[in-house]
Amino acid sequence: MIKPNPATIKTMAAIAGLPVDDAVAARIANSIGPAFDGFTPVAGTLPFDLEPSTYVVAQNEGAR
Repeated sequence: MIKPNPATIKTMAAIAGLPVDDAVAARIANSIGPAFDGFTPVAGTLPFDLEPSTYVVAQNEGAR
């Protein structure tokens, strides 16, 4: 998981069809940033971090 910056937020919003200006993108990035910081210690270690179509494979490997 990568903490999004304002440029990323602006790009994602534009792709979704909801363009935002720079100030709004900065506020969004600042408001959701702490959530990403909270997951940093476990990022990449949980099965649901995987691409969804491989979730069943990850679960089956964990059951062995």
